[in-house]
Amino acid sequence: MSHPHPELSAPPALKEGALRITPLGGLGEIGRNMTVFEHAGRLLIVDCGVLFPEAEQPGIDLILPDFSSIRDRLDKIDGIILTHGHEDHIGAVPFLLRENPDIPLIGSKLTLALIEAKLAEHRIRPYVLEVKEGERERIGPFDCEFIAVNHSIPDALAVAIRTPAGMVVCTGDFKMDQLPLDGRLTDLPAFAKLAEEGMDLLLVDSTNAEVPGFIPHERDISAALRNVFSSADKRIIVASFASHVHRIQQVLDAAHEHKRKVAFVGRSMVRNMGIARDLGYLKVPGNLIVDVKTLDDLPDKEVVLVCTGSQGEPMAALSRMANRDHQIRIVEGDTVIMASSLIPGNETAIYRVINGLTRWGANVVHKGNAKVHVSGHASAGELLYFFNICKPRNLMPVHGEWRHLRACADLGIKTGVPKNRTVIAEDGVVVDLENGVAKIVGKVQAGYVYVDGSSVGDVTEASLKDRRILGEEGFISVFVVVDSNSGKMVGRPTIQARGSGIDDNSFGPVVAKLDEALARSASDGVLEVRQVQQLVRRTIGKWVADNYRRRPMILPVVVEV
Repeated sequence: MSHPHPELSAPPALKEGALRITPLGGLGEIGRNMTVFEHAGRLLIVDCGVLFPEAEQPGIDLILPDFSSIRDRLDKIDGIILTHGHEDHIGAVPFLLRENPDIPLIGSKLTLALIEAKLAEHRIRPYVLEVKEGERERIGPFDCEFIAVNHSIPDALAVAIRTPAGMVVCTGDFKMDQLPLDGRLTDLPAFAKLAEEGMDLLLVDSTNAEVPGFIPHERDISAALRNVFSSADKRIIVASFASHVHRIQQVLDAAHEHKRKVAFVGRSMVRNMGIARDLGYLKVPGNLIVDVKTLDDLPDKEVVLVCTGSQGEPMAALSRMANRDHQIRIVEGDTVIMASSLIPGNETAIYRVINGLTRWGANVVHKGNAKVHVSGHASAGELLYFFNICKPRNLMPVHGEWRHLRACADLGIKTGVPKNRTVIAEDGVVVDLENGVAKIVGKVQAGYVYVDGSSVGDVTEASLKDRRILGEEGFISVFVVVDSNSGKMVGRPTIQARGSGIDDNSFGPVVAKLDEALARSASDGVLEVRQVQQLVRRTIGKWVADNYRRRPMILPVVVEV
């Protein structure tokens, strides 16, 4: 079993006839999915998504893949294949097309409609190529065949990429629901045909590789929703991903059955559901949807609100409702359904929202206490079944944290994939397929690129460390005037603390220590302002640590007179 090494160097030049695979996101994390394929001097990208920030990344809106390894070759990209319309697979496309708006986008009807609506907000009008399952397209030197897969959003596709180096199959996100709402099954016969031809490398969704058995059917949620609707006396508020068309279809069906009206809340929810309805993916009974502004005219028992915020996102509608920072006020007796998964890393934020909603009297229904969610990713039983159909010669788990990648690799080995043909990589690790063998050959830069407001890439890890310190420990500002000749302190310094839990009047004892330190420094000939600032920072910092066991940020300002 291959695995990356922290000392991997830059990869060598790609050998003639070989295929290079470079994941720039989605390995070792849930989100930010992006893989670059290189052959005959040309590039093909599969997916280009975002990762959502965690608590230790304060102020960050989105996290992008690092485009630096391909930035000087953007004109050599023949296309971006988008497997489906979730943000973790399409959300970074606008940022890449800002750098080269001429890159074609390839995907299914719904996927392209969702990304085109997003790009319109960025004033980008891309060239798009709509494809369907069963079709083959020549994209530069890449012969691409598209296969239907079932996921938690309609129109998801896997792609088989053929080159002289061999065939690589990317599943995208998928599961094998045998009773899908739209009747669109994962096309196992098509995968079996690819296996007969010879599947040289399989890049497979590993998100649920640790989950035993088979994922329940999406339609099983209907009974749980009907039970909640039957027992709710007041408003029902459903939080879901803005692209989860199947889940929202079941909410609409339940609302119609119980004679309730539905209003969509939030820009992305309104936009995406409008697109899904216009394209026929969302079936809406007549007069069911109303504008949120008309809700005051309806009795509470006739209202259903569908909004975003199921992951505890601070600016999403549900979080703002929990914080009493939204026009919709949660009241005693409201029912809130959180109809989505709990993404790793979001637990604290989600439970904070649940507690906030409960505080205002809401009855919160979630995956932990009712069957209101099923996963969109194949579990271990499905993956075993899938591997036995595909019979890949080489296997590379993708779309998962480290534990998911390794669990997926172990499943593949059990079904007969040779251990030395199983590649566990991480973001930036370069894998070459040559002579039927996939192997790690190097590593490129693939760090996090942070979006903070209109700033892209300007926030560094050092900046985030400073933000964390400020948020957890506060800061202390120190204004000191020193004599430019003697280096000694002139008058009493001004010391102010914010967020550190230390009263401004408590700094008296440290003034003498600071005076002594500056005098000693001056006698040693240390008079340069920057060095004096460092001395002030160390002196104040040590005193605070010794007396308060805290490490706030120290901001010294030294003025010479």
